Amino acid sequence: MDPIYLFHEILYKPIFNALIGLYVLSPIRDFGLAIVILTILTRLFFYPMSKKAAYSQKLMAQIQPQLKEIQERHKDNKERQSKAMMEFYQTKKFNPFSGCVPILIQLPVLFALFAVFKNGLDPQSFKDLYSFIPNPGSINDTAFGILKLTSPTPFILAIAAGFAQYVQSAMMLVKTQNKTAKSGDSKMDMNQIISIQAKYIFPIFTVFIALKFPAGLGLYLLATTLVSIVQQYFINKTLAKEQIPS
Repeated sequence: MDPIYLFHEILYKPIFNALIGLYVLSPIRDFGLAIVILTILTRLFFYPMSKKAAYSQKLMAQIQPQLKEIQERHKDNKERQSKAMMEFYQTKKFNPFSGCVPILIQLPVLFALFAVFKNGLDPQSFKDLYSFIPNPGSINDTAFGILKLTSPTPFILAIAAGFAQYVQSAMMLVKTQNKTAKSGDSKMDMNQIISIQAKYIFPIFTVFIALKFPAGLGLYLLATTLVSIVQQYFINKTLAKEQIPS
C-alpha cells in the first residue's frame, strides 16, 4: 500500500480533524488557540514515552564507567568487546536503543503536525474533514488578535522558539553533566559530545525552520517546546527521586 496514502489517512486526517474540531468548538473561533490546545494534548499523549526516554538516558549515564571499562579491557578485540557489551546490557536488562524508540515513534506524528499547520488554513483542505466535524467555511487567520498565522513567522517569535529549545536541551543535559563533573572524569563519550552539540544546534535549527514557514508553524514550535519544558521539569524531578538499579 502507498505509504503516502497511509500517512495521510492514519496521521494527517485525524490530526487535521482534531485541529478543525477544536477551532469550531472554541467560543472565540481562534485558530491560534486551537494550535496551542492541540499541541498540549499531543505532548500529554507522548509524555509516558518522553519519561521512558529520559529514564533510559539516565541509566546510560549511570553505566558509562562500566561500559568504558569493558571497552578498555577488550580494546584490541572489537568482536569480543561487542559481545561483552551485549552481555552487560543483558545483565542490566537494558536496551541501548530504548531511548531512541520513543523519539522515532513521535517523528511521523510531528511530520503530520507540520503538514496540518501548513495546510490547515486552506479551504481546499476541508475535503478531508470527517462527516461529524462541521465545516467552518473559512478560518480567521489572526491568532489572539495580533499574529497573522499565514504570514512569515516574526523574528521575535522564531527567537523565542529557539531560546525555549535551548532551555529544554539544557534541562535534558544537566543530569548527565553533573554526573560527569562529580566523577571527576574529564573525558566525554560520543553520546555526551553529540548531546552537547545538540544543545546549541537544535535551537539554531528551530529558529531557521520557524523563519522558513508561516507563523502558524512558528507558534506551534514555541508552544510545543514550552510544554516540553514543563514536562521535562517534572521528569527531572521524578528521576531525581527514582532509584535506578545499579
